[in-house]
Amino acid sequence: MVILETQDLKKYYGTGETEVRALDGVSFSVGKGEFVAIVGSSGSGKSTLLHMLGGLDRPTAGTVLVDGKELSLLTEEELTIFRRRKIGFVFQNYNLVPVLNVYENIVLPIRLDGNKEDEEYITRVVEALGLEAKLWNLPNQLSGGQQQRVAIARALATKPAILLADEPTGNLDSKTGLDVMGLLKVTGERFGQTIVMITHNEEIAQMADRIVRIEDGKVTVRG
Repeated sequence: MVILETQDLKKYYGTGETEVRALDGVSFSVGKGEFVAIVGSSGSGKSTLLHMLGGLDRPTAGTVLVDGKELSLLTEEELTIFRRRKIGFVFQNYNLVPVLNVYENIVLPIRLDGNKEDEEYITRVVEALGLEAKLWNLPNQLSGGQQQRVAIARALATKPAILLADEPTGNLDSKTGLDVMGLLKVTGERFGQTIVMITHNEEIAQMADRIVRIEDGKVTVRG
C-alpha cells in the first residue's frame, strides 16, 4: 500500500536568468512501513523535497499525496491540522520546548489537538527509546542523543501516517548518531511506522530499506 507519493513535483525560485529549479519533476512513492533514505549533496534539493512532503511549503507544480490526501488542495488551517495528525517530524535541532519536561514534550502534539494520549502506547514508545528514567527532566538536562530520542518519541506519539526526519544525526557525534539511527529503525519496525529520512551521510543511509538519490532537483536513483 502506497502511503506517500509525489507526481512531477516542481519548486522554482526566481525567474529568468536567476531562476533556481530546486525540484524539477520529482516522482516517487513510499510504501506503508517502508524506511526510505533520500540522499544528495548540499543544494541537491533534498531539504526542499522534505518540506514539500511535510506540507511545510507549497510546490510550484505537481502533487504530493500523503495517506491518500493531496496536500495542495488543503487550506492553511486544514494543512496545519493534517500535519499535526498525520505527519511526524524529527529535525536536526530537536525543536523541544525548553520549559516542558520530556513527557510533556512527547505528548504535546496530541494535547494541541485537544485529545488525550494513549498512555499504554506512549509507555511502549518511551520504553523502546530508553527514556523511562528521563520523563520528568527538562531538555537542558539531557544529552544531544537523549534530546533526539525525545524528538523521535514525540514524532511517533500521534501514530502518524509518515515520519519525516531531516538530518536527524546532524548534531550528534558518529557513535551517538548510529545509536539514535538504530533506535529509529527498531522503533519504526516495532510500530509499523513509515519513515522518510534526509541525509548526506552514506553510512546512515545504508540503514534504510531503500535509498533514493537526488541531484540538481531530479531523482537519479530510486533504489
